Amino acid sequence: MAVGSLEVPYYSKFLRSYREYNYDLLINFNRNLSNQLNLKASLGSNIRRNNVNSTFASTNGGLSVPNIYALSNTKSPAVAPTEIVSEVGVDGYFGTATLGYLDYLFLDVTGRQDKSSTLPANNNSYFYYSGSLGFVFSKLIANAPWLNYGKLRANYAQVGNSADPQSLIDYYAINPSFGSAGLSTPGNNNSYAALTPELVVKNNPGLKPEKTKSYEVGVEMSFLKSRLGFDVTYYNSKTTNQIVPAPVSRATGYDGKYINVGEVDNKGWEVMVNGTPVRTRDFSWNVTVNWTKNRSKVVSLGSGIKNFQLGSFQAGVTINAALNEPYGTIRGEGFVYKNGQKVVGDDGFYAFSGNTNDIIGNVTPNWTGGITNSFKYKNVAVSFLIDVRKGGDVFSLDMYYGLATGLYPETAGVNDLGNPVRDPVVNGKGGGVIFPGVLADGTPNTQRVDISERFGAFGYRRNPAATFVYDASYVKLRDLTITYSLPEKVIAKLKPFKGIDLSLFGRNLWVIHKNLPYADPEEGVSSGNIQGYQVGANPMVRIMGANLKLRF
Repeated sequence: MAVGSLEVPYYSKFLRSYREYNYDLLINFNRNLSNQLNLKASLGSNIRRNNVNSTFASTNGGLSVPNIYALSNTKSPAVAPTEIVSEVGVDGYFGTATLGYLDYLFLDVTGRQDKSSTLPANNNSYFYYSGSLGFVFSKLIANAPWLNYGKLRANYAQVGNSADPQSLIDYYAINPSFGSAGLSTPGNNNSYAALTPELVVKNNPGLKPEKTKSYEVGVEMSFLKSRLGFDVTYYNSKTTNQIVPAPVSRATGYDGKYINVGEVDNKGWEVMVNGTPVRTRDFSWNVTVNWTKNRSKVVSLGSGIKNFQLGSFQAGVTINAALNEPYGTIRGEGFVYKNGQKVVGDDGFYAFSGNTNDIIGNVTPNWTGGITNSFKYKNVAVSFLIDVRKGGDVFSLDMYYGLATGLYPETAGVNDLGNPVRDPVVNGKGGGVIFPGVLADGTPNTQRVDISERFGAFGYRRNPAATFVYDASYVKLRDLTITYSLPEKVIAKLKPFKGIDLSLFGRNLWVIHKNLPYADPEEGVSSGNIQGYQVGANPMVRIMGANLKLRF
């Protein structure tokens, strides 16, 4: 940061190294137990070691000499660098077996035992397993030329997960001493701190491993010489003993504490349909449609806990896991309703509920899907993907402030009379707006509000947080690829190549439809659990490039 900038000039250096080592031992077995039965099995072991080492240092109080960026060029005495070491060790032992009967009935089983250094020494080992059954029923159907393939499948699985490193024992960061007395503060080196570094979470030496139990059933079929097919799956999963930072009283010196808590259920459908409407000697057209619908529910949060706050943001908005609600509820102050309509106060503006814990949205979409079309004519291939999201909500802090300050054109439109809303109201006519709704007695609101000197009528000053929750649906041209493959006659002269393909591609090329104004609905503060909140949204990034593929 240069001298003369708005902020204090500074120079900082951050060094980070990451290493991962894996040592694997695998023994395979493949044998026909009879003419009808085949067994494939594996036994193995995996030893994994991860090490993250980082050092951060910066100048203090400004730069002594402009334009010289070095740690020694500091006005005040330098603060000692912050050094962090994070080590993880996991030892795993596993086995798999596949039993096949006459090439149409298959049974798969797996099991794995892991021992993790991030869990307590007396409870750091956990076992998980899976089993699946597949039945290729098309092998047993004779005289059915229309059916090319048919399979039924079912499986059950358990998956274990350990804690983040340094989540067990409290540790302290060493600060510059006060005279001869050493000083330290609670450390905060964990994944939760990466999102909210100003918060300090107390560790817990009694953590248990997380577990997810799931099952699914499905059917896969193809017809008409494989020109039409589908794959349908129903799934149900349950996650227990989740490791989360539960809020605690600030009197403890911490903002939260890691605990095992909660049970979240997820269930839904996944459907894929593919077809080839046209197939000739020189031209083909393939279509693939996928559709997914997921429903989540927070079944348990632990004794006495009805809501767990995942994140807290400006405007009094929080993202939560609320008991008996879908995961990812958005809470904030809402409207007052009467007979299903918004109540308008005596001043002509909407009444506030006065409760920042109102549920004003949820991040989970109703469904997602996509359509991929692929065309090929001789040596030229073109494919594109249309990506669709239906439903789900997002809170926009940009709209929260932008409508309050007159930034957006919505604050300067025309009203129901065809006059500019910013014109003064004279004898109940002219400019201004009438906010649709009812009065406290249930009669329709007819009061015209003069906003000629207070454009904030559309923003947070006169509207609760629920006003700025938008539908996060979108339709996008997600991917476009054009490929030219050199003809075989040309390739024959270019030894040792067996094929050369030149492609042009683009990603995120076009937002065909969205309901959130002036921003991409996918833009947010996190791609993990903290979704449904948007602030300072950047423009969508389009990626374009070329690719050369050589085959030997």
